Formats: sequence, structure tokens, C-alpha cells
Amino acid sequence: MPKSPKDLRSARWFAPDDLRSFGQRSRMMQLGYAEEEFRDKPIIGVLNTWSEINSCHGHFPERAKEVKRGVLQAGGFPVEMPVLSVDEQFTKPTSMLYRNMLAMETEEVIRSHPFDGVVLMGGCDKTTPALIMGAISAGVPFIYMPAGPMLRGNYAGKYLGSGSDAWKYWDERRAGNISDSEWKGIQGGIARSHGVCMTMGTASTMTAIADSLGLTLPGASSIPAVDANHSRMASGCGRRVVEMVWEDLTPEKIVTDASVRNAAIVAMATGCSTNAVVHLVAMARRAGVELTLDDLDALGRDTPLLANIRPSGKDYLMEDFFYAGGLLAMMKQIEERLDTSCMTVAGTTVAENIAEAKVWNDDVIRPLSNPVYHEGSLAVLRGNLAPSGAVIKPAACDPKYWVHEGPALVYDSYPEMKKAIDDESLDVTPDHVLVLRNAGPQGGPGMPEWGMLPIPKALIKQGYRDMLRISDARMSGTSYGACVLHVAPESFVGGPLALLKTGDIVRMDLPNRTLDMLVDEAELEARRAAWTPPEPRFQRGWGWMFTKHVGQADTGCDFDYLQRDHGPAAGEPDIF
Repeated sequence: MPKSPKDLRSARWFAPDDLRSFGQRSRMMQLGYAEEEFRDKPIIGVLNTWSEINSCHGHFPERAKEVKRGVLQAGGFPVEMPVLSVDEQFTKPTSMLYRNMLAMETEEVIRSHPFDGVVLMGGCDKTTPALIMGAISAGVPFIYMPAGPMLRGNYAGKYLGSGSDAWKYWDERRAGNISDSEWKGIQGGIARSHGVCMTMGTASTMTAIADSLGLTLPGASSIPAVDANHSRMASGCGRRVVEMVWEDLTPEKIVTDASVRNAAIVAMATGCSTNAVVHLVAMARRAGVELTLDDLDALGRDTPLLANIRPSGKDYLMEDFFYAGGLLAMMKQIEERLDTSCMTVAGTTVAENIAEAKVWNDDVIRPLSNPVYHEGSLAVLRGNLAPSGAVIKPAACDPKYWVHEGPALVYDSYPEMKKAIDDESLDVTPDHVLVLRNAGPQGGPGMPEWGMLPIPKALIKQGYRDMLRISDARMSGTSYGACVLHVAPESFVGGPLALLKTGDIVRMDLPNRTLDMLVDEAELEARRAAWTPPEPRFQRGWGWMFTKHVGQADTGCDFDYLQRDHGPAAGEPDIF
């Protein structure tokens, strides 16, 4: 083992024969611990994002006990530490407003405490990137413990997919096709256990990315939250992180250019959420890896979609994916496209981790010869509407919209748009392009998941369920449809979307990756000269800090001063 007890980071707190260390040992004894329980042992922080209102993490009190059991079994000393529980359903205006807050908290909690290594307990959408971003910057050995997907939803003998079926049945309710009792039945059946969304939404996307980066125990991301395998995985995280401390297996040895590329390829093959773009770019840059939208688009063109999981797939959910062999089996299918020499937190390479993986159902995890979709999950568009890029999920929208031209219907706020689309007299056709602006990182604020704009009620009643929609917002990974998202620069800061007017013709050409408004440059210059910046969303507090420092969607929406190129991370804290 490269390290000895005197080399432990925690030894700075507990080993010296001085007054300060006397006080720290004394306070540990005040907590009821004898010196032999914590002296000369790796101190493991168990960073827990549980809260009573975060349904995705409802099982975390028990999992924390299991992680700590594993730490003790391996000869470490566990310390559970609560951190911000960024839940997706209840945090408003959007959980994305607080991703960077959790990342900052994670980094500072690790740095300021005597932790030799940490287990990060997360899963709900923003918790995965936030915890990992902070832990990468902190630099100590860590393992990510994913919450796992919930069980399949069920109502009236049909499987329900969280999010995806909510949108689908809501449209049917708006059309008058679903009764109150049916709606309540769906409401009670769509989420019926602890765990994250069981579609390939943002949560399952990001835990799969963490897994393919090498930051979880191999295959951990696929295990359902309430499966007994999940409990065993939790204790395994505790045992393994102690070994990582002695081995000095730190994040810079795992998160590399090659492992980030692996993660992007795997994400494309899973049918990932569009939110993967914002989060993976931010995570990579914390590790000094310059990942761009063009990199992701190139990988998307070459990587077929293999996971037949809703919403990009047609028939299955994450529980089925696990039974079919899980992420390791899917990675085995694309082994030749991956750098299998990459190291993982298990102390083994990707090649070793997938060596014996098998696919047990090749309709759930497709072979390369029979993909769900011939390209990957995401495509990046550019043009005079999105000079810095925009994102679309081609496999989740009707192919007839891949090349589309139509007049814009432009709305400056969500309430304005909602009022219009619920008006059955709205003058709208399926060829119109629905546009929402002022919904980006600063305009939202926080870039809310508003991008799956509802279909106007007038079209719903005519039987239409899709149309081209454009916004500078994000959308839930469980969403679907012809939705162009993350338009950058956003309209709130004067991006070209701010210049678009109702009636302007918009053209999208997905095969050629273009997105343009067919307005001549002289007219655009006149509109630009007349544009007035809106009032800032915040005048104080966290929101003010957020808007002063947040980046645009194409750069990952991290704060400028948290990125690696802003300066080196702070060193170890002074202890006097």
C-alpha cells in the first residue's frame, strides 16, 4: 500500500502532540468514540443527499447504514455528513439553479473536514453532476453510490414510465380522453417505490455516465433502488473506498480525456437525456478535460442507440435493462469503440469489468447490427438562431420534423405561452414553430425544464401530438418530441433568439445540423439595435451570485470561478 497511517490526510487533525489535535481528539471522545476507533484509520465521509421530501432518495437512511457497515468492515471510520438534497420535483424555480451550490458545498465539506476519502450518495438529477464536480475539485479518493431506478410504474395492467407517460396521458386528459378516476389511478401508479425515474431520464443518464467514467462500482448504476443487490452494492462502496485511500486512487487517475470520451459514447448508446450535455461538459472541465458540443455531436453521429429504454426506445424501462444485463452488458456491445484500458474506482480497468458481461435480452440491449436508432441520442444544431449551439434528441421525435420550415409563434414567458396554448381559438397549425425564450441560465432563472412546450390545445383536439418547438430552456430527460433546447447564447443576454418575431420563418435541417431564422441580416441588425436588456432576475443573495457568474449552456453552466482554468484549487486548510 502506497500510504501508511502517518500519510493519511486525517492525521493532520488527529496525530500531532499539540493543543489543537488534543482538542479534536477530545471532541471525538465526546461523541463516544475511543481513540483506537479513529486514530490511524482512514476517515471516510459519507455525503448523504437524503431529505424527507426527496422521494428518489427515500431509501438513503438505510443505505447510509450499509455504506458505513462496509467502511467499518474494511478498517475505516465512517462519518455521515448531510449535504444539500437537490430534489427534482419540489425545488423551484428549478433544481438546476442549485446544482452549483451543491457542487461548492461538496468541495468545501470535503476540504474542511478530516476526510481521507468519501462516498457520494446521490441519484436525483442534479445530485450526480454536483457531487462529482465538487469531489473532483476536492481531489480525495471517492466512490459515487447511485440511488438506482424505481420499479416500473403500473396502472390498469400497463407499465408506466415516469415522466414520459405523465406527458403522454396529460395530453390525453387535455383532449378530454381520460376521466378523473383514471387520472388519479395513473397518478398513484406511475411512481411506486423509492428510486429515480425508471425511464432513461436525466437521473439514469447521469448515473450511467458516472458508471462509465469509472466512478461507481462496476455496473452499480443499473441496480433498482429496492433490489437486495443495491444494499450489497452500498456496503461494497464502503469497503472499497477504504482500499482506495490506502492505494491513493484519486479522481485525476480516473477522470481523463479517455474516460470522458467513454462516458460520452456510452451516454449516446443509452439514449441519454439532453441534460447530459450540460452536466458532462461541466464535470469534464472540472477535471481539466475540454469537452465541447462539437465533440459530442461527432460522437453522436457515430454511436448507434442500443438501449431500447423509453423515451428514445419504445418498449422497456430501467428494471428491464438491469435484468437484460445492465450497463456492463451494453458496454460489452460497444467494446471496440471504448478505451478499455481506463482505470475505475474498483481498481480494475474497463476491460476487466466487462470481460464476462452478457446480454440476456437482445431486444432490450440491442446488438450493433440491430440498433434502436442508427445514430446516438443527441445532435447539436448551429445557425443564426444558435451560433453557440442548440441540442435536440432525434430518436425521440417524429422524423417528419427532421427537416422543417414554418412560421414562428414566439412567447417571452411561460405564463404567456401557457395562456396562449390553452386557448382553443389560437391561430396555429402543425407547421408552426412554437418558441419560448427568456428561459435560459439567467432568464429562467436557472434554465428550467420547460423545453417540452405543451402542444396547443387546438392541435391536441385535432389529434396532433408533436410539432417543432424551440427554447433556451432544458427539458426533462423523460420528455420527448421535436424539441430544440439549450439555444445559446440565451435570449435574456441578447442571443439571437431575442430577435425572433412571431411570423418569422424558422428552418431546421437536422441532417445538416442547422437552425436558422430566415430573416435578412439588415433586419436583424435593426432589431439588435432596438433590443433592450431585461431587468436582472435577482438583486441579492444566491440568485444574484448565480447570475453574475453562471456560464451559458454550451459551456456547462458552471460558475466561471469554479472552473479549473480560473486558478488552482485551494490547498489543505491551515490547522493552528
